[in-house]
Amino acid sequence: SFGLLILGGRRAQIDGAVKYVTLNLISTVMFLSGIGLLYGITGTLNMADLRGAVAASPQQGLLAVVAMFFLIAFGMKAAAFPLFAWLPAAYHTPAYGVSAIFAGLLSKVGVYALYRTFTLVFPGDAGHVQTILLWVAVLTMVTGILGALAQTEIRRVLSFQIISSIGFLLLGLGLATPAAMAGAVFYLIHNIPVKVTLFLAAGTADRLTGSSETPRMGGLYRSAPLLSVLFLIPALSLAGFPPLSGFWAKVLLVRASLAAGAPLVAAIALAVGLLTLWSIATVWAEAFWKAHPEDRHPSLAELGPARLPTLVPLAALAAVTLAIGLVPEPVIVLSDRIAVQLLDPAPYVATVLGGAQEGPR
Repeated sequence: SFGLLILGGRRAQIDGAVKYVTLNLISTVMFLSGIGLLYGITGTLNMADLRGAVAASPQQGLLAVVAMFFLIAFGMKAAAFPLFAWLPAAYHTPAYGVSAIFAGLLSKVGVYALYRTFTLVFPGDAGHVQTILLWVAVLTMVTGILGALAQTEIRRVLSFQIISSIGFLLLGLGLATPAAMAGAVFYLIHNIPVKVTLFLAAGTADRLTGSSETPRMGGLYRSAPLLSVLFLIPALSLAGFPPLSGFWAKVLLVRASLAAGAPLVAAIALAVGLLTLWSIATVWAEAFWKAHPEDRHPSLAELGPARLPTLVPLAALAAVTLAIGLVPEPVIVLSDRIAVQLLDPAPYVATVLGGAQEGPR
């Protein structure tokens, strides 16, 4: 990932990459420290074995500290509040294709690690980690979208919106109910094609208008309506506009919050959704709807032979977003199954240990 960040060698890229590497090195040190302590306490690093070893250990206070080490390490990799500064500093500097890959996949790695660690190794509210996770999720949602509203550079806007999305992904883990986890998994599935499409479309818009600063962009809706629509579809989905995929993801999470007795969390999630709509509408109006400030008329014809290879992936990803939104049931069923498996890892433990009893060897 470091190599992709500095590809091109521009000063802004190197600056972003240094911040990315520095904070991720700190994250790695925290992770390895947690691993060392965990092995010293339990004598194993097999995750299935750890399930029983952690529960049976008399050193629960020290294990709560270990859990915090993992929370900080993976929270930093996931760009969760307050450890997200590296993401907007790094994701707006490389080529748009690299930013798209990072937005769709790399930022989800830390979330996946948190899911696995705090449903399998540290289940329950060890050291109040679950409560901390819930409010980290809420603050990540809020700070991410407020950061997006303060930006005018299109990739910085999208980068801060990634942070807000991470908050929704962590909300399921913070609530720790099957319905909430299912909603978070659905959100994860929906968010990957949405984010990739937005970054790729933003890159094409930058190329046609000659700028990534939204006040200096414009004129695309009239001269390149297809590109404008291919940006608008995932943008509205990200905001939770019905009947697109993001609508169902947010409905599932809001309903799960209410069912878990957290109406304040549900209200904040709805408010963040409205702010996301405001943010994305501002970007679309500035970059696509208004006339170009220099009276240019950017056209897809300017892409030349690259026109088809540019638009086909965008159209395919937008179609995935539409398909999930219009026919959500298969993804909901899949999300429910994954949530059950995450919150009830007994079958996984039995498979890995060959049916042996959970606990230290």
